[in-house]
Parts: sequence; structure tokens; C-alpha cells
Amino acid sequence: MIKYAFWNNKGGTGKTSLAFQAITLYAQKHPKKRILAIDVCPQANLSELLLGGLNNKGSDKLLARQGLLPRCSVGGYFQLRLPSPYVAPVFNAADFITKPSTMNKAIPENIDLVCGDPLLELQANAVNTLANNQIPGSNPWIAVVDWLSDFLKKIENDYDTVFMDCNPSFSLYTQIALAACDRIVLPVMADDSSRRAIQNAFSLVYGLKLPSEIYAAYAFATKLKAAERPLPKVHLIVKNRLTQYMGAASAYAAVLDAIEKDVGNLLKSNPEIFNFKQISKGFVEVRDFQTTGVVAFAKGLPFSKVQVGKQTINGHRVQVKKDYLDNAKEAMKGLVDCL
Repeated sequence: MIKYAFWNNKGGTGKTSLAFQAITLYAQKHPKKRILAIDVCPQANLSELLLGGLNNKGSDKLLARQGLLPRCSVGGYFQLRLPSPYVAPVFNAADFITKPSTMNKAIPENIDLVCGDPLLELQANAVNTLANNQIPGSNPWIAVVDWLSDFLKKIENDYDTVFMDCNPSFSLYTQIALAACDRIVLPVMADDSSRRAIQNAFSLVYGLKLPSEIYAAYAFATKLKAAERPLPKVHLIVKNRLTQYMGAASAYAAVLDAIEKDVGNLLKSNPEIFNFKQISKGFVEVRDFQTTGVVAFAKGLPFSKVQVGKQTINGHRVQVKKDYLDNAKEAMKGLVDCL
């Protein structure tokens, strides 16, 4: 079982839209692989897309899953763990898994889903308290951080590939997801805030360039290593939303070059945190999806299911141009080929 997490500490990098298109295309390219998507984001946008998007009542279908007993979502599983935080109780993983293709015919049948849930935000304080308890002879933090790993151990023979869409934060439920994954896909934008964000991401996950040694003992990497847990590796950095036909626009090229240089320096000083050995193998470019993306995400459609021509989205007439759709498909093919 290979486990990927789409994550960036910065919001607005297109993480969920990339995850949706990458997961569905990966499933189409590998029809014999059994795939599980886990939406570890309280906004649950990935779940809404997989269940049909805004125009096909994806939100209503998600609410229906969250209304089941037990709650069929990652929040439902965490709710099960709150009374038993340090030892996994007996549970049926299937209670928390949805088959999106039964609600959205555009989704490949080899994808299953653990829905996202706004309940994660309400649970956050309780989860933090449980993780920070001081219990002699035990490690409450690692027991809580293992929650998703416990879940995946239950179904490790049922799936080949797991994709997690993470919240743009470093909250404890994000750490639970990152601790359970093997590989991180890190989307970045061509702006200075993305450069700072990617530097911050390496600091948060790997404890690099912390402002003071005081923080080292509390770092995510320090605590995982102390418990002899492996850290996930950065598998791919996605330069997202570049100019449609020109690649990285010249105004942003300097920022992207700086990000690449930063990663290149880390590749030399800390090669163990990467899943690639050459900088050229660690980056992929994705152009702005524009109207093609608007249509795909409104209808919950992989790009392979989007139709060329005029169509109505939320009462507005829009047009999907063939060359734009082809560019979007080609961009996602380049990304998925790297997985």
C-alpha cells in the first residue's frame, strides 16, 4: 500500500483540485488498482467533488453520509477514537467508507472514499488534549498520531494506493494524516508567499531551520523519530496555475526559480527527506485550468468526462475550448506519470 498526501501549509495553492483530478486519472490509468481517497480536511471539498460537485448535489450527498450512524466520514472515525484514544477499539472500517461511483457515475469504480467532515474542527481541542496528556510509561502523542495508521492497518490488504487531501494547516489532524503517509505532493504557486510557505513546510515536517533549539524537542520530526516512526518523503512539487500557453509567466519565473533553488539546496543537505535524487525529477508544471476547471469542479467531473462546447454552470453560459481542455488533460497526465 502506497500512501500519498496532498498538502501545503498555505491555502489557495490548488491542492484539492489537483488531488481530485490526479486521483481520478490515476484510477483510470490503473483500473486494476484499488484506490482509497481520504479527505482529512474539514472543508471536505474533495468529498463534494467525488460525490458530484455543486451542480450534482455533491454537498447534499456528503451531508447524508455524515448523517448516518455511525457517521460515515473521517470525523465519524475520530469520534469513535475519542473515548479510546490510546488503544484502537474493535471497529468495522467499512462503516466509514463510501463508494463515490454509486452517486457520481463519472468517478471510476475502483475509487473508495473516507469523506471529509467539519466535525474535525470541533474535535481538534479534544484531540490535542488527549495527545498532550502526561501518562507515565506511555506516549499519548504517538498513540493519537497513529489513529489513521490504525485505520489503514485494518484495510491494508484491501487497497493498493491511498490518497489523502490534507487541510492547509499543521493542526494535529493534519499531523495524523502526514504521519500515516509515505509520500507528500506539495503544490506551490508562483508568488513570494508560496516560497515562504514551502520553507515553512520543510520546517514543520522535518524540523529544518527552526528559529531556536527550544522548539526542536517539540518538533513533529523529533517526536516521530523518537517513536521510531518513519517520516514521509517529499515525492513531488507541483508548480500550479501557470499561464495557460506560456508556461511560467516571466513575472513569476524568478519566484519559481528561487523555490527550485531552495529545494535544490535542501536536496544536497538533506537528501533523505526527498523521494527523488535529481531536481528535474521532483518538479512538474501545471497550467491554469481556467473555464475547463470551473466546469469540471462544478459538475464533479474528471477532465476525461468534460465535454467541449457551451454549457450552463450555475445559471451562466460558459464555453469549454478544446485546446484548453487538451492542455488540462496533458498537465494532469504529466503529474500522474510522476506518481
